Amino acid sequence: MDACTLGGLLDIIGGPSVRLHTAPAGLSVPVTEVLLHDAHAPLRHAPGALLLAVGVRAAAAGPLVRAAAEAGMTGVVVRGADGPVGEAETQGVALLSVDEDAAWHHVHLLLASAIGARPAPSGSGLGDLFALADAIAAAAGGATAIEDPRQRILAYSTVPGQPVDEDRRQGILGLQVPASSENTEQYRVLFAADRPVRLPALRDPDLLPRLAMPVRAGGETLGSVWVIDGGTLAPDAEETLTQGASTAALLLLRARAAQELARHQNSDLLRRLLEGTADASTAAHRLGLEGAMGVLPAGAKSKAWGRVAAFVPDSAASVPDAERTALRLLDVVRLQCEARYGRHACVLVDGVVYALLPGPGARHRALAEDIVARAGQALRVPVRAALGEVVPDAGGVVHSRADADLVLRVLDTDLPVATVDEVRPRITLLRLTELLAERRELSAGAWQRVLAYDAEHGTDYARTLVCWFDAGCDMAGAAKLLAVHPNTCRYRLRQAQQHTGIDLDDPDERLVLWLQLRVLAGLRGASS
Repeated sequence: MDACTLGGLLDIIGGPSVRLHTAPAGLSVPVTEVLLHDAHAPLRHAPGALLLAVGVRAAAAGPLVRAAAEAGMTGVVVRGADGPVGEAETQGVALLSVDEDAAWHHVHLLLASAIGARPAPSGSGLGDLFALADAIAAAAGGATAIEDPRQRILAYSTVPGQPVDEDRRQGILGLQVPASSENTEQYRVLFAADRPVRLPALRDPDLLPRLAMPVRAGGETLGSVWVIDGGTLAPDAEETLTQGASTAALLLLRARAAQELARHQNSDLLRRLLEGTADASTAAHRLGLEGAMGVLPAGAKSKAWGRVAAFVPDSAASVPDAERTALRLLDVVRLQCEARYGRHACVLVDGVVYALLPGPGARHRALAEDIVARAGQALRVPVRAALGEVVPDAGGVVHSRADADLVLRVLDTDLPVATVDEVRPRITLLRLTELLAERRELSAGAWQRVLAYDAEHGTDYARTLVCWFDAGCDMAGAAKLLAVHPNTCRYRLRQAQQHTGIDLDDPDERLVLWLQLRVLAGLRGASS
């Protein structure tokens, strides 16, 4: 496991929980442990430690900062925002703060967990189970395997000379116990027991009997431990297995906690990467996304690191429990992305599931369509998917996410999945509509006089103008769109100029008038 650094720690905890005020030695300094200040005991030499200023007001923490520097510590954490920043910079010690009402034991638990419970690079958290399997095998006298409740093999022993059979070999090769009706019955018997169970060999004469024990914690079944009985089991094998199952329960609970912590930390880090509040390169490293870098097809000018995909239930669908549906959608997206890319980064933010899709993106749309189809079947509600721009590095993730959010806004029943390039005209008009509507000087003009005149007199000058503009100012083309005679169209245009004061000879006014009628009034040059 890599050493924890101050920057890495801040990336893990993020948000407002702990704030950094100064780091004169940089963010790459190590953080090794978290200590509670005891006013009645001298500070010990503790290189890399973070010292929690218990019992010391933030404004009066200058002497404590100096003492921490002399003790080789990385930083001091005070409660409140008025800590001695100048003193910390002078001493070369980082200064951090938490809220005034934060409980020190909660702060200590948060920081210690972030430092000490970081997952190993493999992310499994199950390495100690292999050592346990070897220990049980050596003490009990038979090859040992540790499984989860779904009969997946989590760890197995490698003690030489112990007999094994074909089921053992096949299980280890596939990390899954071979399925059979006899196996199913043995697991039923095993999980109904509360002590080691001796199970006979299955029907194949080459298979060996087993000694097995369920692994439980607080009434929850976490898995099982199996020992092959090759005729050489120790007299106290059952006692060994009982103790081993107890230890396995602790290790499995610890692994689950580490995995849940890692998932929570990764979700928070991905959320901040999407928001642009995390250092992009550090976040990509911690999320294991460096390998996402791909290369665009020949002739392309820039590299393709990846893109953001956004998934959301159709807002028009009736969803009785929106929060539960969103969480289930997150599970579907994560499962499909992990099946395609392995370890993957997905997060739920405000009802939208975001996923980082690596590489140049040639198959991203097909994957999104597949997820939409599977999620729609699983959740029984329609799902839509939007894909942002492919970006050259992790720094572009925030822009790709913004693209995906815009695409979501223009999707409909006829187009449930789209990339930003496929709907760029739609999102351009959407953004223009918002921009024109929010600025008085952009929304004012002759178009309002035209609409007001139509509303008052029952005329159709606005649509006539739009059709004429859409037809390239060609009278015959405009008449075809309006389904009227060209003379009728010509008459309407003359009347519109006379009654509203527009100048159709001015190309700039024609352009602005067409844009405002199309975007703000929402008129289209099509036959009604």
